[in-house]
Amino acid sequence: MSSLFIKVVEYPAELSQAHQIRYQVFQIEQGVDPSLEFDGKEEESQHLLAYLDSKPVGTARMRFLDGHTAKVERVAVLPEARGLGIGKKIMEKTLEILVAQHITEVQIHAQELVRDFYLKMGFEPEGAVFEEAGILHVKMRKLLR
Repeated sequence: MSSLFIKVVEYPAELSQAHQIRYQVFQIEQGVDPSLEFDGKEEESQHLLAYLDSKPVGTARMRFLDGHTAKVERVAVLPEARGLGIGKKIMEKTLEILVAQHITEVQIHAQELVRDFYLKMGFEPEGAVFEEAGILHVKMRKLLR
């Protein structure tokens, strides 16, 4: 792989880069309604941005639900950067940050198509498959120690 760098977003300049990635993946590719994608929880969340050879190609959002629980959301990698392990690296960095912040439980609403990806990352499914933004999802969680 070329040079990959993942960092916490510095507002506001880099947040627009994360939004561009999410726009491309969720709205253009998957047809998600903009009001669902950009839900007003941006400023209360922490965002990551992955750069491949200095170009922003992936993102994730961490939202803190309480003092020990976080929800990882909006994990996205641009089509041209998929298959290089960038999603895995983003998730590893996300979990590393959450552990450092003393978070003990992580939740995610995983798209059904990528359930196996999160299973390999140690997440366990909870409950039945459900529809969110017109896409099948499954709630998953992982305990951090």
